[in-house]
Amino acid sequence: MMTEIQAFVNGVVDGSLSDTEVEEWMRNVFENGLTEQDTVELTHAMLHSGTVLQWPTEWSHLVVDKHSTGGIGDKVSLVLAPALAACGLKCPMIAGRGLAHTGGTLDKLEALQGYNVNISPEQAFKMVDEIGCMIGGQTGQIAPADKRMYAIRDVTNLIASVPLITGSIVSKKAAEGLAALVMDIKVGRAAFMTNIDDARELAKSIVSTGAGLGIVTSVTLTEMDTPLGFAAGNALEVLESIETLRGAGPADLEELVCIQGGILLHAADLCKSVDEGAYRIHDSLIDGSAMTKFEQMCVAQGVSSSTFENEPKLLSALGLLDSKLNTTEFKVSQPGWIADLDAMMLGKVVLELGGGRLSLGDEIDPGVGFVLEAHVGSLMIVDEPWITVYHRGDLSSNHRELIEAAIQLSNDPVDAESRVIEIL
Repeated sequence: MMTEIQAFVNGVVDGSLSDTEVEEWMRNVFENGLTEQDTVELTHAMLHSGTVLQWPTEWSHLVVDKHSTGGIGDKVSLVLAPALAACGLKCPMIAGRGLAHTGGTLDKLEALQGYNVNISPEQAFKMVDEIGCMIGGQTGQIAPADKRMYAIRDVTNLIASVPLITGSIVSKKAAEGLAALVMDIKVGRAAFMTNIDDARELAKSIVSTGAGLGIVTSVTLTEMDTPLGFAAGNALEVLESIETLRGAGPADLEELVCIQGGILLHAADLCKSVDEGAYRIHDSLIDGSAMTKFEQMCVAQGVSSSTFENEPKLLSALGLLDSKLNTTEFKVSQPGWIADLDAMMLGKVVLELGGGRLSLGDEIDPGVGFVLEAHVGSLMIVDEPWITVYHRGDLSSNHRELIEAAIQLSNDPVDAESRVIEIL
């Protein structure tokens, strides 16, 4: 006998339910919630509304992925997927685009000339088999119920519902045929979740739903008050990702890559502990094997192999040799330790410069963004630069004010803390 939830999802996909009827059903969930079991059932129906990727039995236990709620400078996926492949895992990452201040993984990779995010299931299988990873977009074949449900939620203010968020995220990831998933929920003023208690509620829902679908699921709660790494903006983040893949990335970015990678290696029984897995991920960044996988993935998805042969070609591919791109340095007016860098203020500037989109159809300028010259805990002297902004034309007075207000200095030393708040 078909359940009410299954009948609803069927109606979403076959069009027998109107937009109004779909909205009414989801509004009821928004207002009254779902039980843990019903959330699992909804997610199961959504993931089976389309294609579920199938893998050979001998390595199906190795298929893993991660998902992040996004933030300023969050480029973990670009580094983690090839690092996982270098360590023997299979990562068929279906990623998304940015909206508002949160950068999208697909937008970042498209800063590389030729990178094609439209990968068929057949191409995905070949890449995951031969290289170990791919990063592409959601096709109409993957979780089509979610595509329509999300579009309706977006225009009816039904986004902030834990069961609906869980169903949306986990259905798309489960459709990849995963054995293990790590979810990175950002917490802070530049995150979707600004409150730690709300983040924990979502984390528990995702863990229980993933487990209900037979996926080993973990969640990291990580801080998003300050930018992750030093770079924000699509092309600049690709450059920082490549630096990290070459073993020379920012400590906070490397920390998240290694911890989340260690969780997945341990979940797939390729190491005895998360710590051992984290060391293996770190080794792949130092020995060049992760960078090799990244290059192979990019070339398989349409980037010219010559792009990675020397720095000028790479900078040209990323548009950073564009003579129309201007840079402006901002300096501190007094000495002190950096106590805070407001990611939301800086993210708003990048968004308004063209580095993000206010609606899904907006075009993105991949070259704009910023590079921090220092981070929380750095000791600054008078007139020392703390940020360089990449922009077209002149910076407005409003943007200058936002940038200058984003930094807070302290007369006392400030310790840079771990990004990781909690692991569930």
